[in-house]
Amino acid sequence: MSVDISLNPNKIVQFLGKPAEEFTKNDIIEFIEKNGIKMVDFRYVAGDGKLKNLNFIINSRQHLDHILTTGERVDGSSLFSYIDATSSDLYVVPRYKTAFVNPFSKVPAVDILCSFYTSEGKPLESAPDYLVKKAHDQLKRKTGMTFEALGELEYYLISEQDEIFPVLEQKGYHESHPFSKWGFIRREAMKIITEMGGKIKYGHAEVGNIIHDQFQMVQQEIEFLPVPVEDAADQLVLAKWAVREIAYKYGLEVSFAPKIIVGQAGSGLHIHTRLIKNGKNMMVENGTLSDTAKKVIAGFLKLAPSLTAFGNTVPTSYLRLVPHQEAPTSICWGDRNRSVLVRVPLGWLGVENMIYQVNPNEPKSDHNFMNNQTVEIRNPDGSANVHQLAAGLTIAALYGLESEDSLQLAKELYVSEDASKIKELQQLPASCFESADELVKARDIYEKYDVFPAGMIDQLVAELKAHDDRNLSEKLYGNAGALKTLVDKFIHCG
Repeated sequence: MSVDISLNPNKIVQFLGKPAEEFTKNDIIEFIEKNGIKMVDFRYVAGDGKLKNLNFIINSRQHLDHILTTGERVDGSSLFSYIDATSSDLYVVPRYKTAFVNPFSKVPAVDILCSFYTSEGKPLESAPDYLVKKAHDQLKRKTGMTFEALGELEYYLISEQDEIFPVLEQKGYHESHPFSKWGFIRREAMKIITEMGGKIKYGHAEVGNIIHDQFQMVQQEIEFLPVPVEDAADQLVLAKWAVREIAYKYGLEVSFAPKIIVGQAGSGLHIHTRLIKNGKNMMVENGTLSDTAKKVIAGFLKLAPSLTAFGNTVPTSYLRLVPHQEAPTSICWGDRNRSVLVRVPLGWLGVENMIYQVNPNEPKSDHNFMNNQTVEIRNPDGSANVHQLAAGLTIAALYGLESEDSLQLAKELYVSEDASKIKELQQLPASCFESADELVKARDIYEKYDVFPAGMIDQLVAELKAHDDRNLSEKLYGNAGALKTLVDKFIHCG
């Protein structure tokens, strides 16, 4: 099937006239030679979930060919806390389909995401990108379906107060300039992210406007389009890098932290998911939510306590996950209900006539409205280790599909009211320490599918428990200074 690339903003795609998935080494070399590129940057996600960088200045065509063929050595013990320094050498090998022109480098450069390999030439079992690939391969092999995901990336831009058209606290949702600030930074980020290969749905101002001392904190959101789960994880990490670079350029502080001011709206990282088979969205059947979707939801709910180990990784995560706000605390699901853990958003089911009512001159088309339906998990936040979270969600989906009691559980945990008012519902962990305990309880599931290595689980548990944050909210209640110190400590998490 031919792919329309006419509006694709990736400069390499446009030059080569082919989609990124078809890039070869010779394609990359041709682009570099004919476009004055002087450097190649290898980028890869380390154990902390952050994007790392290795720069090559191009000396010759032979040198460039060598770089792109062999990759390079790196010190794995400095990139992964669970790799010993005595046997730490790893290879990083470029994935050609991820190539893009670096939008920030003063020296013309092409950047490429890389995968980690061991000294034996085998994929590093704990590497972030390989975790997701292993999980997705398992799901595809067992079900014949493809798991797609998209993230809603929320963040705050922090600056001195603007006295002209001042922002109104907690009134920022979809507000426009001049009543909302820094929208041009969001738009610039969206442009750059798409040039790097990200698939963006839209961007907008979010609810959170905060006035604190002489500062204003304005919340923004960029939401992506559904893509295979491996690509969804990569583009979120690239997007965070882009937003931070642009904010830095304009002298602004940016934070993806779950809380930057206690008592004000935090930033989540909601993840939407769907299953696709032969181009059909399997989340819908006969115009309603399918049993397949309900099984996936049940999988998310069953593993929800342990998934916080990947998606809510700092103590301030649990200052966001409190009752009576839009962040969930109760393990349940519902339709269009923002108090639940898993939400089924509007999916354009049975509303095909809207566009023709608004535009009576528009001829009828065969547009497939069914493919829009997703299910959304709402507890993750900006502290998430994105690739671990993506792998965990994929395992949870597969677990739900394979478990015999999934449909019954989905029936029992469906709610249509404010979930925080239903006392008998199981609650999410209230601290990193509790999250670690839940990961220990569920580790057999994550290890059963040969995705998460046992040593990696051990290390995650140790890192979460090291926060020693049991009963933290109660300990810090009323202590504004201690709360501020805690929030500031994790302001640049994720």
